Amino acid sequence: MKKPQSLRSILEKTIQSLEIDIPLKTYSILGAWKDIVGDSLAGQTQPRSIRNRILFVDVSHSTWIQQLQFLKPTLLEKVNAFLGEPLIQDIRFKQGKISTPPPALPKIPSLKDEKPDKATLNRIESIIQKIDDQDLRKIMRDVLMRGAQLECSKKN
Repeated sequence: MKKPQSLRSILEKTIQSLEIDIPLKTYSILGAWKDIVGDSLAGQTQPRSIRNRILFVDVSHSTWIQQLQFLKPTLLEKVNAFLGEPLIQDIRFKQGKISTPPPALPKIPSLKDEKPDKATLNRIESIIQKIDDQDLRKIMRDVLMRGAQLECSKKN
């Protein structure tokens, strides 16, 4: 019998076969714009879209557009360094409305600090002992431990 493949490997193969891995990767620029260009530029610019390896950026004022033309090679370098490969070939600037960024999400507390009680740990061990495959046993232990940690955090 063939060993089952992980969901992650199946998804990676599917994304690559559909050739959507590059667009997905390039769209990570939109969420990380402030980290890529810095606070001052991010306050005056906002990436709008990516088409045919061209990044389209809205800019608050025409004077900024002129300044950004001089900075274009540096910005291209920063964007492609963020992506880890040269996926963006050009940046086009257009005057447009810059929306305020959404507030940062609250930090989610770590579950690693939560310790399940002995009875729960014993129950998890008894469940996974019935699993022959070592890899699957480890995965199930991790899943059950996280579930127990989540329950502990809800009680506290």
